[in-house]
Amino acid sequence: MKIKNNIGFTPIIGLLLGIFFWSCSENKLDLETDYLKITLDGRGKLTSIYDKTNRSELQHPSDSNYLLSVQVNDEILFPQEMDIDEASQHIYLAFDQLEMKAQLQYTQNKNYISFELINLTNSTQADHLIWGPYRLNISETIGETVGVVQNGQFAMGIQALNIKTLGGYPTNPDDTEPAYDIFATNNLTDVSDSVKVLYRGQTARRTNYGSKLQAYTRNRLEDKVIPVWAHENYTVKAYEDGGVVGSKIALFGSPPSEALNTIGIIEVQEGLPHPEIDGEWAKTSVESTASYLIMPFGVNSIDNAISLTKQAGLKYLYHGGPFATWGNFKLNEKEFPENWESMKALVSKAEDQGVHLGVHTLSNFITTNDPYVSPIPDERLAKVGTTKLSIDLGISDKEVFIEDPKFFNQMKNNNLHTVMVGEELIRYEAVSESSPWKLLNCVRGAFGTEASSHAKGKEISKLMDHGYKTFLSNTELSKEIALRIADFCNQTNIRQISFDGLEGNWSNGMGQYSRQLFVNTWYEHLKPELKGQVINDASNPGHFFWHIFTRMNWGEPWYAGFRESQTQYRLMNQDYFDRNLLPNMLGWFSLSPETSIMDAEWLLARAAGFDAGFGLATSLEAVEKNGRIGEILEKIKNWEDARLSGAFDEKQKENLKNINNEFTLEQTGKGEWELKEVHSEIHQIIKKEKQPGEPLAKQLNFQNPYDSQSLGFLLSSNSEKKITEISLEINNFTTIKIPVVLSKGDKLAYEGGSHAVLYDKEWNKLKEYPIDSAKLSIPRGNHSIIIDMEAPYEAVIKAELFVRGNSISIQK
Repeated sequence: MKIKNNIGFTPIIGLLLGIFFWSCSENKLDLETDYLKITLDGRGKLTSIYDKTNRSELQHPSDSNYLLSVQVNDEILFPQEMDIDEASQHIYLAFDQLEMKAQLQYTQNKNYISFELINLTNSTQADHLIWGPYRLNISETIGETVGVVQNGQFAMGIQALNIKTLGGYPTNPDDTEPAYDIFATNNLTDVSDSVKVLYRGQTARRTNYGSKLQAYTRNRLEDKVIPVWAHENYTVKAYEDGGVVGSKIALFGSPPSEALNTIGIIEVQEGLPHPEIDGEWAKTSVESTASYLIMPFGVNSIDNAISLTKQAGLKYLYHGGPFATWGNFKLNEKEFPENWESMKALVSKAEDQGVHLGVHTLSNFITTNDPYVSPIPDERLAKVGTTKLSIDLGISDKEVFIEDPKFFNQMKNNNLHTVMVGEELIRYEAVSESSPWKLLNCVRGAFGTEASSHAKGKEISKLMDHGYKTFLSNTELSKEIALRIADFCNQTNIRQISFDGLEGNWSNGMGQYSRQLFVNTWYEHLKPELKGQVINDASNPGHFFWHIFTRMNWGEPWYAGFRESQTQYRLMNQDYFDRNLLPNMLGWFSLSPETSIMDAEWLLARAAGFDAGFGLATSLEAVEKNGRIGEILEKIKNWEDARLSGAFDEKQKENLKNINNEFTLEQTGKGEWELKEVHSEIHQIIKKEKQPGEPLAKQLNFQNPYDSQSLGFLLSSNSEKKITEISLEINNFTTIKIPVVLSKGDKLAYEGGSHAVLYDKEWNKLKEYPIDSAKLSIPRGNHSIIIDMEAPYEAVIKAELFVRGNSISIQK
């Protein structure tokens, strides 16, 4: 068989390399860092991965622990011979099956070892170059995104050293990462890459023997039709990035406490993104967990928005939807009449008061009113695939005849039913079920384009879209949109941004690669002074992207109150952040007119426990309606000041993490606070008809675990009819009667002192009622509490009873 030479090896060099390999197949190579030693045998197989500090072998025994392999079609090829040139630090690997020879550059550092493929004969035959998998007996902590595994004594990691080297394994042809079930992390199996084991990547992956580290590079030099994003047939265009040559990784080992710092060293030495905030690496800066206020603002409302941000003691104010269009990112004209110049002026005003502004984007989503779509659609809109018109198309025709339906009759994830012919967009209802193939019931000149005639044989393309009723971009347009966002940042000087909808870049058919290209293009185009200042996060992470994003902040507020909205999901995210060496964030929460101080402190205690920030979504209207907003903002300020100053010790943090524990915090001086645990019990009291003579009142059992004090309570009505004459009887002895009238949504609260307060559903004070606090005094131990009321049958009161523990003084 004649072998083509695609990377410039001359026949003489090829002959010499052949002799070199033949004569040196028994070579062995030891590579070392301060903590790690790796041994390769004469076939390029790893025979040892050794923890030098603890004198422990980390590698799981296997016959296929090779440094790298090559995938051709569906076959994985392993090297048969290895030779080394220590003077040039080159490794030569021979793949006899295809007379393929690889040349690698290796470098030993005190912290890590790097490997780069610098030559590969017949490289166009290689579909993938695969690093590893490197099989380890470590299983305690698996950082699936960052690519680090740990036990109590040692951490080992893999890092992709350029953007085309992807973390993970080539499981899916479109390079989307397997959607491993978050609840399946204990399913220890390594049967196949389709088994659900991990979540958010597989650069590191748990196995039945421990774990494995892995990375790869795909050959993208030819067009292909593959399944992409619910489409069985999707045209993925060739992408020129040098193919598999240039793929590069680093391997490192360290004590667990040094793993994050080691990655930082790799970033700096290898020229990877290494964003800093005020001179400190973003991954270790406390600023990375800064909480922020999410609310609309514009030229007429910025002063009030800044004032609220400052009252809450926060430094970041974030607009959740400032853009009128996505793609070109024109701002809403009412809020920003001079477009980007208006935002720039508001940023300057906010900065003068110590507040940083941020915005929310939908990455490469393109709205149908954007100039990329209307009136002339951009040729670079993402396309599922293309065919040709089979007959002439008249200007008013409602049926469009096409040669091949395969890209057009895929109705999953087909949200806009839109095709492009020349400069016209056409929407269609369906595709005929048999030949002659045609698009049925068409709307001509859709989305502000102009209907026109088109000749037989003209190309017609099915556009890719998203469930948000938007179009998406191909690789070239994605880069342009990323540059557009960078220009927005550079011109306005905003300091926070989120790339929501980042999965939209899957429209390029290159999965995590295209997603990372998008954000990297943005990052590299930022002016230098902003690279170290703009906090950024995204809808989904990635291995190389890990170096760029400041943090992730998942958890939506729209489903319930602070305590109920995606609570378990938020908690599981904290475990994800910890195992992937990321700053902790709790997600978004909605500050509504009905938000209580207790709910706010529930959130703030969790933030302190996990050392996590959060986003607080609200509006000027919402905060104006909440009658206790001043107190809530003061609580946020106190808790966040204490958290960011490092006032809570590790024992306190563990207690604060427990979602069943309640706390309150008061500032007692500059840099000094008092923390109290709150024991609360919540009961539903339903007025029911009982048998004659049976008491109608509800008896509750309540335990006070603290010293003697007055019982606090919060009684809330959900009854359509009024509830009156509430009484509380303590231990069948003392009784307090309150002549209150509760309407639906009203709340009666006693938080100590000489009065109970009646609030409406939005915490506006309606009336005070005198209370003899001595009658509510309860010592430590169990107590009987009877709550009675005048109310119609089936009326419901929610009763929250609480007491506070002793004060714990904390300080910076």
